[in-house]
Amino acid sequence: MKGDLFSSEHVVRPATAPGMYVENAKCVKYAVDGEMLARQGAMVAFRGDLRFERKGQGVGGMLKRAVTGEGLPLMVVRGRGEAWFAHEAQNVFVVEIGANDEFTVNGRNVLCFDASLAYEIRTVKGSGIAGGGLFNSVFTGQGRLGLVCEGNPLVIPVTPDQPVYVDTDAVVGWTARLQTSLHRSQSVGSMLRGGSGEAVQLMLRGEGHVVVRPSEATAQKPQQH
Repeated sequence: MKGDLFSSEHVVRPATAPGMYVENAKCVKYAVDGEMLARQGAMVAFRGDLRFERKGQGVGGMLKRAVTGEGLPLMVVRGRGEAWFAHEAQNVFVVEIGANDEFTVNGRNVLCFDASLAYEIRTVKGSGIAGGGLFNSVFTGQGRLGLVCEGNPLVIPVTPDQPVYVDTDAVVGWTARLQTSLHRSQSVGSMLRGGSGEAVQLMLRGEGHVVVRPSEATAQKPQQH
């Protein structure tokens, strides 16, 4: 069989070591030797002796998900082999989280991650319920986290003398040691006249980086199980 489809650009190569790799702009490969976690329904192919099991969230996790809407439905992948993960042809990126790091990320952007990482759903400080339910998944530990993003993300440095304001529907995540609060950039008079459509932003202060997608979030599609 010949043709561009079968060129080295598209044919996958065997993994040289266990762990997560970017296969191409839209897909992550994970060479599993033990256990890892991934978004439910994100596996597009695998080979080897692998088992896929839905991960329960426990009563606390279920209640948080019901209240916040911040769904992070996961599956555990166990065994030995290679699996490929993708989500709606979105761009993929891998983040290395160190032992003393903390990365806050929107659950809709999580694709897969090492079992050595822990996560919990937290309220974004300064938002409260009045902020429209601003909740995110906070990852800690040491390992790799695979993310998806519609388009190429903007990674914006935050400094103590220059806070950054981001649309709450566009933010992907941010690094540790950043303080968050809600910021109103629109006057009451402007809102009464119809407004600009950009009334409230999430303000981040401190030293670090915030990751923003180049468009506002669209309505979530129901999860397929």
